[in-house]
Amino acid sequence: MALKATIYKATLQVADMDRNVYGEHALTIPLQPSETEERLMLRLLAFALNVPADDQNGTLRLASGMADVDEPDLWHRDLSDQVLHWIEVGQPDERRLVRACGKARRVSLYCYSHSAPIWYAGIANKITRLRNLDVWQVPHEQSQALAKLAQRSMQLQFSIQDGHVYAGDGSSSVELQPQPLWRGGQ
Repeated sequence: MALKATIYKATLQVADMDRNVYGEHALTIPLQPSETEERLMLRLLAFALNVPADDQNGTLRLASGMADVDEPDLWHRDLSDQVLHWIEVGQPDERRLVRACGKARRVSLYCYSHSAPIWYAGIANKITRLRNLDVWQVPHEQSQALAKLAQRSMQLQFSIQDGHVYAGDGSSSVELQPQPLWRGGQ
């Protein structure tokens, strides 16, 4: 018998001063048996960093990610179901990134493991043609600190200003600063 996902519920209050995006979002997040709470929390961070200001052009949603190889961790689809933004968390191979860049206008990847620099060095030359890809690294110590905020039911605040992210749950907080590794659009 296959193991089932553990369900987490999160209410995110996002205040992104860099993009003038503010709002509250209720999410139900499945934690797959092969997934860690650190990765789950990185998906929430990616959501906070990329949630659109309004839903006139569709919404940002959690996708199947690890449960379906044809879907990202998050995606923003417009009202005609076109993929505007494909968001991955982790260290996918370059074939997956190339496929994603062909399916979406914009692709973002957030890597976080202590082995991320080694992984990136192995694919850096292979992704230079991907002009709609941005690769970010969240320092390993910061992602581990974010993982400590994980609970089955969470109320989290994400404040974003000048590239710094402050995440908290009312009693603890973490400062994160994702670092760009590759900016295809620039």
